[in-house]
Formats: sequence, C-alpha cells, structure tokens
Amino acid sequence: MSISRRCVLTLAGGLLLAATAGVQAADKKITLGFAQVGAESEWRTANTQSIKQSAKDAGITLKFSDAQQKQENQIKAIRSYIAQKVDVIAFSPVVESGWETVLQEAKAAKIPVILTDRAVSVKDDSLYVTFIGSDFVEEGRRAGKWLLDNYKGQGDVNIVELQGTVGSAPAIDRKNGFEEVIKAQPRFKIIRSQTGDFTRAKGKEVMEAFLKAEGKKINVLYAHNDDMAIGAIQAIEEAGLKPGKDIIIISIDAVKGAFEAMIAGKLNVTVECNPQLGPQLMEAAKAVVAGKQLPKRIVTKEGVFPMEVAAKEFPNRKY
Repeated sequence: MSISRRCVLTLAGGLLLAATAGVQAADKKITLGFAQVGAESEWRTANTQSIKQSAKDAGITLKFSDAQQKQENQIKAIRSYIAQKVDVIAFSPVVESGWETVLQEAKAAKIPVILTDRAVSVKDDSLYVTFIGSDFVEEGRRAGKWLLDNYKGQGDVNIVELQGTVGSAPAIDRKNGFEEVIKAQPRFKIIRSQTGDFTRAKGKEVMEAFLKAEGKKINVLYAHNDDMAIGAIQAIEEAGLKPGKDIIIISIDAVKGAFEAMIAGKLNVTVECNPQLGPQLMEAAKAVVAGKQLPKRIVTKEGVFPMEVAAKEFPNRKY
C-alpha cells in the first residue's frame, strides 16, 4: 500500500472514530440529582410533578429525594449525588444559609449546581450555575400593592401575617416586599407575625392563636402561601367570623385550592408563584452539560388573581 493511500485511510479512520465519539457524547443520557424541600403544600406537590414529568419528557435520568423540610436531609442527598457522580445537581434549598461546604464539595467534583424556586446566601456565587425561580420580593410587593389599592375601610388597618418557614428565601423576601409597600401608608400596621411553616395545619393553629389574642381587631390576614391561608380560613370560620369579609385575606401561590376559596368568597386575592419549573430546569441541565453559558438568574412570569376573576380563570389552572 502506498504511503499516501495509508495516510488517507488513517485519516478516514480517525475521522470515523471522532464522529463516533461525537455521536456517543450526544447520546449520553444526562443524570440529574434533585433534592426537593418536601411536600408541605399544594404548590410543592405541583412543583415535584412538574420536575418528574419534565425529566421523563426530556429523556433525563432523575434521582429524586424528599428532604421533609430539613436542611440536613438535603445536604445528605447532595453528598449522595456527588458520590454517585451525577452530571448535574439541582435543589430547592429549605433555608438560605449553611450551604457553602456542600456546594464547595460539588464544585471540587466538577458537578454543576442549579438552584430552583429558592436562592442561597453564599459569598462565592460561582458555587452554583444559575437560579431559576420567582422574584419573591416582587410577590410581596404585589400583595402589598393590592391591599393599598383595594382596602375600602377607614382608620387604622390591623394586619396579621403568617410567615413561611423561618430562614427560607420566600419567607424573608415576601415579608420584605410587603412591608416595603405598606410603609407608604402608616395606617396599615402588622400587629402580629409568626411562622406557619407553609403548611395548612400550622396556618390554622397560628391563626387560632392570633384570633384569641386580637379577636375582632384583625382587619387583614397576609399569608405567605395559599395553604396557610386555607388553614387560617378554617380557624376564622370556627371563630364565628366570615373570611373574605370580616377579615380580608391575601395569599401567595395561586394554586387551585386558592381559586376554590376565592370562588366561595373566602379569599380575596392570590399572587401567583408558578411551580411549573420542570421544563426550564431540564433545558438548563442540558445546556450546562453541553458547556453553554447560562444567565445567573432566570425569572418566571407570573400574575395577580383577585376574587373577581377566580371563576373565569379556574378552568385554566394547571396546578
């Protein structure tokens, strides 16, 4: 065989090997490790369903864990994903702080991390690739703006607040956004504020305590999520008051349960927080594995739904 022909065959063989390797890389199935907060609300259940279905639709192998609202369980899950050498790690952090060490471990293992729904507070933001989720401060602002624009009563307005999980990004930000807006009118005052842990049962329990302490002095309830508001509605009714009339109720998430409460006249408004983050997460996972640059912050689009539009909007709700 001539030298020139051997070179051509060698080159062709090299190109064939390279092409085969490229196809194999393209065909490589992505494994995503996801550490979920828990199953504390309708919103979280919808969020989990979105992630599981979207992974299936995208052909991504999903390793899923439920932290039962405990940070130590999420850290344990993330370490397990690092040990399993998954391609991407994603999680919705229970609280904002305390993630530096485990995220450093993921970085050392060269496994990219994507945050969904909630942010973390870290000095080095290179520890995660991107954060996909809502603007919780803006949600709080929208709740406050609706109240200022729509409250009809005169004189001081006494507000009780059901906060989300202590130290979590939505609890911190929804409180800050709401307070930022209502401080423009000093007659609107938060007289009681306590965590209800984003759960229906705790929302009812804390609202019962508010009613015992303040009774008919309460004009408005601001709940950081719909589940706590729905629990509180039960407590208000058991106290012989009419939710939505005797006490104006504002909540956040816009789950189906909130629309049902609005249609029944028991909830005045819900500010949307879209749980359907699965498709965006899978797109981001594929992009980061392909070596593409992602924006540090991907914000979801959302609206505000007052009682008056609930019946018309309800058939459109997917969660």
